[in-house]
This record gives sequence, C-alpha cells and structure tokens, in this order.
Amino acid sequence: MKRVATAAVLIPLVLLLVLRAPLALLAAVTALVALLSAREFLTLAKHYGVQPFPAATYAFIALLFAFLAASAIIEKPLLATGAFIYAAGFAAALAPFIFLTVAMSRGDLATAYPGAAASVCAFAYIALPLGFLVQVRQMWAGAILLVYVLLVVWAGDTFAYYVGRLFGRHRMAPRISPKKTWEGAAGSMLGSLLVGGLFLYHAREISTALLSAHLIERRDGYFALERPELLPLIVLTVLLNAAAQLGDLVESLLKRGAGVKDSGALLPGHGGLLDRIDALLFAAPIVWYYAALRTLS
Repeated sequence: MKRVATAAVLIPLVLLLVLRAPLALLAAVTALVALLSAREFLTLAKHYGVQPFPAATYAFIALLFAFLAASAIIEKPLLATGAFIYAAGFAAALAPFIFLTVAMSRGDLATAYPGAAASVCAFAYIALPLGFLVQVRQMWAGAILLVYVLLVVWAGDTFAYYVGRLFGRHRMAPRISPKKTWEGAAGSMLGSLLVGGLFLYHAREISTALLSAHLIERRDGYFALERPELLPLIVLTVLLNAAAQLGDLVESLLKRGAGVKDSGALLPGHGGLLDRIDALLFAAPIVWYYAALRTLS
C-alpha cells in the first residue's frame, strides 16, 4: 500500500516538473536527486570496506548541475548540446585526477585509491546520466522525449513485476536478483514497446493536447519534428528497455554484494532513491544520444 501511495504522489510531480518547470529548476531538483542518490551509493561502498570522499563527490556533482542550470540561457538546442558534450566529456575525463589528488590527503594510503575510485564511479554512474536527462530537455521536443523515456522505464518495470509474479518460472540471474525471471523480462519488453512505442508514434497529437492544456511550450513538443518511422521507434524502445533492465540488475548486484535489501529508506515502500532511478540511469544515455542525433543532423 505504501508503494502505491508513494507512486501516486511522486509520478504526477515528476511529470509536472518535466513538462512545465523552467530548466534551471529542473536542473536544481535533479541535482538534489543526484546528490541523495550518490549519498546512498557511497554508503553502499562502505559495506565493501571502501571509504570514499563524500564532500568532494558532492561538490563535483553540484558543479555539473550548476553548469546545466546556467546553460538555461542558451536557447539554441544545437549550441546547448555542443556545450554539454564538451563539459560532460571534460568532467568525466577530469574526475579520476580530481579524486586521486584529493586522496593524497588521506592518512591511510591503502584506502586512498579505492575511495577515489568509488567517488569517480558515483559521478559517472549517477550524476552524468541524470545530467543527460536535463540536457535532453534543452533540445527540440525535449519534454516529450523525457516523458517518453519515463513511460518506457515505468511500463517495463510494472509489466515485469506482474508478468513475473503470474508466469515467472525461469530465473534470470539467481545469484544477483533471485526474483527476476525471463518471463518477467519478456513482459517488461512487451510493456515498454506497447506504451512507449504508441506514445512516441502519437507524440505530435499528445504535444498538441499538452500545449492546449498549457503544460508545455511549443518548443518542448513534437511540432518541429516529422512523425518518425515505426522501425526506428521499435529499435529505440527495445534498446531503452534492455538498458533499463540491465540497470536494475546492476544495482541489485551492488546491493547483494553489500548485503543490503535497499539502497536507502527515503521512499516508503520503495527503498532509496537509487532503487527508483537505477533503470533510468542506464536508459538516459540512449535517449540523449537519440535526441542529440536529431538535433545535430
């Protein structure tokens, strides 16, 4: 019951934020999600006997989203996408050097490298994918694409749960996630294809309805883009679902290795924030790449 109640409150808020919030506000809220999720990740790292560098990690993550918030003044999608590519690439390349330099201050040098590695991983695993999602919003039809990827992930997760519960017989990865089955995985793929494919195929009509309801600006809808062919949509949705399922398994691996059930207890009935966004983290780079191709082409 707590799970349903939490979802009933959070889903409308997330959709409203994605559709209507100014980019700077979206970046600020996403930064908070990234920081809280990174905190959960660094806590998991401690179960492995690793002592990361939380203050430096939070500061580095905050700088990325400060850049995204500042980039809200760039109204041209091509320019904003190019700036993000350079900034994100430079930050990812710089992260190991930053945290290894910070690690030199540690008294116990045997813990320096593992701690730096955990902090780098927190940035690359959590902050960068969430940054991708914020930057998608700056592109043409960005709000619609964000809703699309959320629906693909949510539909896949929901179908996987119910199909796996009713028909699941063959375990997918019993050592990592004993409850996941191949039947549930197939149901997840079917759910994502059904919901996500139909949504994106009818994105222009949905955009018109959202514009009439004053939930989006014209640039955030699908008006400037032609109706895409069906096959690319199917391929994109399959890739997003496969990435989302892999993301879920990877977080299960982290938790099982750490010997914990949930990454945290922030969301009643759901566990921690990382438990809720694990699938989205793996799907985010794919939808960003798709959107960037359309912007740069």
